[in-house]
Amino acid sequence: MINKYKINGGKKLSGEVRVSGAKNAVLKALIAACLTDEEVVIENVPLISDLHVMLELLEGIGGKYTLIDHTLKIKLEKITSVKLPLDIGAKTRTSSMFLAPLLSREKEAIIPNPGGCRIGARPIDRHIEGLMKMGVETVYDSEDGYFHAKTKGLKGAVYRFEKNTHTGTETLLMAAVLAKGITVLENAAQEPEVEDLIYLLNAMGAKITRPEGRTIKIEGVEKLHGATYSVMPDRNEVVTFAIASALTGGQIWIKNVIMDDIKAFLKEFKKAGGSWEEGASGVRFFIKEKIKPLDVITAPHPGFMTDWQGPWAVLMTQAKGISRIHETVYENRFSYVEELEKMGAKMKMYKVRVKDPEKFYNFNFDGEDGRRQGLRIYGKTKLHNAVLSIADLRAGATLVLASLLARGESVIYGIEYLERGYESFDKRLRNLGADVVVEEE
Repeated sequence: MINKYKINGGKKLSGEVRVSGAKNAVLKALIAACLTDEEVVIENVPLISDLHVMLELLEGIGGKYTLIDHTLKIKLEKITSVKLPLDIGAKTRTSSMFLAPLLSREKEAIIPNPGGCRIGARPIDRHIEGLMKMGVETVYDSEDGYFHAKTKGLKGAVYRFEKNTHTGTETLLMAAVLAKGITVLENAAQEPEVEDLIYLLNAMGAKITRPEGRTIKIEGVEKLHGATYSVMPDRNEVVTFAIASALTGGQIWIKNVIMDDIKAFLKEFKKAGGSWEEGASGVRFFIKEKIKPLDVITAPHPGFMTDWQGPWAVLMTQAKGISRIHETVYENRFSYVEELEKMGAKMKMYKVRVKDPEKFYNFNFDGEDGRRQGLRIYGKTKLHNAVLSIADLRAGATLVLASLLARGESVIYGIEYLERGYESFDKRLRNLGADVVVEEE
């Protein structure tokens, strides 16, 4: 069966919506729980498809869990396999992070080449390079599609990331907590989800400090213990609902918001004519008068998050004038453009020439002069209904936002991508007054 959304747009939305736990935090917390043989309790768990994939992998290596409502209890008393199944492990990029507990506890890991959304190459070369410094030998077998990693024992090391890597930082963090000696990670990621993982690991008995912004120091310990931890709110959900509110009447109250985690969004939203109100019911985002065109450049935290640029593009279709988005984190993040053009959006991708692109871009630059990393948006445009296809998680949220704004009934295929990161998205939108139904064919 193929599931699809049918959305009749143009309706004012109002009411309250609670932000779920962060996808990019809960999956890493699950892996951190595998570093101990004691029980770890994870609260505020989002019920998303990526979580269930990771739970399958957990069971495959000998772990047991119970998931009741939004509380997950995990115990990996004994690892029974160091090899992840290819068909499951390749579904999500986070599977590669099982390298840390398997190498820490069993000194061997056989991990499939990770999958996930098609937003760029996202190689794990920086993870592997850092693990080599810590005493790991790794070989990739192109015939079986697996990374084969072994160690005689993880040891502390000093490693500097060439470019910002969220999952790379977290993988080495988890590998270092049980390594012998001190590990120092330089140019490490600063995303709030990384801080959330550090909080959990320290609660489990790790010794991790951040002496300065992009430097993390880990003093290895002999053993970790169980802990109880609550997943941080998903800042991508906050921005999705904030833009939904701004575009549909400004009457959505969003609960469970950490404003410090979205400072970069707030800064640009204010410049674009947006405002917000904090109250007992949460935070309400709205447009005071009219939306102003604006140029944004994506960047690692504390910059404007790459995951926000698709929803931002929908907001900019309603600004009178030309707006620009320059994507610097991933090389294939504009899959939504062709779909929005079906709805009447006027957009044009263009080549951006920058000085020293190898250093400027966060992805591994392929040498192409002036990559098409820019998007011009010509507004203001009335969007209309269309038949749409989702190519990745955040593009999915983008197309849903556009369909909520557009006139007429839109049909959206590929909603399995949305289910990877948004819990009960259609139900929560219906509770706000949206005309959204899920159909099978």
